[in-house]
Amino acid sequence: MLTAKRWLELWQRLGVTRQADSALADTFAALAARFAEPHRHYHTAQHIAECLAHFDVACSRPPLCEHPEEVELALWFHDAIYEPRAKDNEAQSAQWALRVMHECGLARDAQARVQGLIMATCHDALPDTPDAQVLVDIDLSILGADAARFDEYKNQVRAEYGWVPDFLFRRTRKKILASFLARTPIYATPHFRNQCEKKARENLARSLSALG
Repeated sequence: MLTAKRWLELWQRLGVTRQADSALADTFAALAARFAEPHRHYHTAQHIAECLAHFDVACSRPPLCEHPEEVELALWFHDAIYEPRAKDNEAQSAQWALRVMHECGLARDAQARVQGLIMATCHDALPDTPDAQVLVDIDLSILGADAARFDEYKNQVRAEYGWVPDFLFRRTRKKILASFLARTPIYATPHFRNQCEKKARENLARSLSALG
């Protein structure tokens, strides 16, 4: 469950004074409204909460993250804007995060790092910094979920692309899942390789088989 308390405490750890709490509370409400948009089925508050749960476990043991607060902030924002027909969701989400960080007075280098972390969730290149590796592994942790949750995720993604003809969805989805299965390994960090790699490969192989 996403809570305003956790959200505000994160900003305090980032060094933002409590004077900004009112504006940040408004941002939290705006994010919550976005996550509840009717066209979302997977990219919802459930996904963000699952990501934060993985973050809490993974980043409880240093030195997995160099800037854990920035990784957590990127998780909150990485799907802030989500329109299945659009090609720039990550860029739009990063711009929203930049505006909020600028208004709160975060240092420019921190702003740039968070922007880069959000853009890493495009999954168009392998992450090349420790924080990006953790963030991307967290975002992909759903691939290594138990079979029931993975199947629920599959159905949620299909629902978000409900307007796409089945033959086209299956063809495109096969390419995406095959690209993840081709990674050796799928997960960049030892923590997520231990926790998710085997199950992710099983889930991906089973899903590709079902897609034909």
